[in-house]
Amino acid sequence: MSAPLAIGVDIGGTKVAGGVVDADGVVLQRARRVTPHRSTAPAVVEDTIVEVVEELTAAAGGHEAVCAVGIGAAGFVSADRATVVFAPHLSWRQEPLRQALQARVAHPIFVDNDANTAAWAEWRFGAGQGETHLMMVTLGTGIGGAILVDGHVQRGRFGIAGEFGHMQVVPGGHRCECGNRGCWEQYASGNALVREARSLATAQSPLATDLLARVGGRPADLTGPVITDAAREGDPTSRELLAEIGTWLGVGIANLAAAFDPGTFVIGGGVSAAGDLLLAPAREAFRRTLTGRGYRPEARIVAARLGNEAGLIGAADLARAEVEGLA
Repeated sequence: MSAPLAIGVDIGGTKVAGGVVDADGVVLQRARRVTPHRSTAPAVVEDTIVEVVEELTAAAGGHEAVCAVGIGAAGFVSADRATVVFAPHLSWRQEPLRQALQARVAHPIFVDNDANTAAWAEWRFGAGQGETHLMMVTLGTGIGGAILVDGHVQRGRFGIAGEFGHMQVVPGGHRCECGNRGCWEQYASGNALVREARSLATAQSPLATDLLARVGGRPADLTGPVITDAAREGDPTSRELLAEIGTWLGVGIANLAAAFDPGTFVIGGGVSAAGDLLLAPAREAFRRTLTGRGYRPEARIVAARLGNEAGLIGAADLARAEVEGLA
């Protein structure tokens, strides 16, 4: 008899993406919705999640075919995996998400941070397979992260471990949305990449000529993908900007290695699509900054393999594992 299917739902600031996932991490069916605006009531987002789960349940062949639903949320999730303590891009504040959804969904519900679910997917099916001590760093608008040791997600005492992006790396540096200054994500994230490119473009620097031409002379239209495409096509300024982000990435990873000593860092998120344009300078900065360099083994720094679906794959697989453990 084949292993039961599970549904994974990845909730971000712009989209709610779901999938029916088998025991090998293969996504069999997909569903997607736009995330309701952050100013709306929590119930509106929950309505969207329920719609996605119902659509996927029907696509999977009915309730009997699905054993559990996993939710990966962009925010702080409590250690009991029931409450979203804080979600910066949604209206969830101490939101009892599991309880709210369980009243409307027939399957067991499990909630987790989206970086934890992505890391689990990469460890089970992607770039981190076989690693006993894995850390994932997700580069998007900000920086998220997760820690796995011997096949267990390390969530911390209060469930909020892995918020690497808010390590302070530059005292008195750029103001962060979290309220502090000099956070790592202000120097090594998609926001940082776009901020620096727009700054050059707004100043009408000749270095930004190619980038401005790509967006019709409108600096506000510069985005991470535009900059990455320009870098791939040889624009020296875009390559320099990505290398700067990569250098800051390597410095931060060296700090994490000093604290946790993992065997592998998996780099995911949208910015990681730049590949070695980002990772080559990150590896160089890591080797240059690593404490005890030359006298200790170095962790691998590798790109994630599962792309944007890692979060929903991991959410589904973690939910399946929980159900099997309870059984």
